[in-house]
Amino acid sequence: MPHLTVSFDDSIATIVLDRPPQNRIDGQMIDELAAAITAIEFSDARAVLVRSEGDNFSFGGDIMNWPDASASARELRALFGHYMSVFNRFERIPLPVIAAVQGLCLGGGFELALRADVIFAAELATFGHPEQTLGIVTLLGGVYRVAERAGRSRASEWAMTSSRVPATTMEHFGVVNRVVADVALLTEARAFALNVAHGPTRAYAAHKALLRAWAVGGVSAADEAMFDIAMPLFETDDVQRGLHSAVDALKAGLPRPVLDFNGR
Repeated sequence: MPHLTVSFDDSIATIVLDRPPQNRIDGQMIDELAAAITAIEFSDARAVLVRSEGDNFSFGGDIMNWPDASASARELRALFGHYMSVFNRFERIPLPVIAAVQGLCLGGGFELALRADVIFAAELATFGHPEQTLGIVTLLGGVYRVAERAGRSRASEWAMTSSRVPATTMEHFGVVNRVVADVALLTEARAFALNVAHGPTRAYAAHKALLRAWAVGGVSAADEAMFDIAMPLFETDDVQRGLHSAVDALKAGLPRPVLDFNGR
């Protein structure tokens, strides 16, 4: 049985974690995520929604085989390196990625959600890094991705204490974008995904690339990358139609029309 699936509808690729009851992340799920990313890259999708079946988003990594005496540090490093590379591919999909999170979102599940551009959380959702209770760290980059959004002090506190943090607190500190009623989570997250799926896809990808440059090297690095990333947009059909429609409206003294971009 698959642990993760991907489907396509209305220009949205929907990735679903489906490994009941805890949606724990194992090697099979990682390989299926890698295959899903490849399918998305070769599709006409213009936005990605990641969600899970069941009451909880994910309890994190499947640790059952980690203490196995046959699993050396070298083998574990190779395993986690593979997980990291697939998560990073997911983070770099050149499309808007929206995560819809319900219930518990812990460990590797939290680190997967943090790879999304926008996180919708149900009111009763709870986030946390349980790794400190095992004496390890957030192996897939969770602590510093939280720091990027909420600041170092909060990231340190939550990681060191393995606190379970409610969605409203995560929203307050900028880790979560929107908190919605549990019953409305998927409806609102999908509506947002559908809206951005009809937007300027190439410009979204450019903004993601600029934010990556900033995350790696700060403002100076993003400034250096700016025009190499931004200028090709002016050759796209979306920008050509957008600029011409805006100029024509300005000349005619009319409101600027709202365009349905085609993503090209």
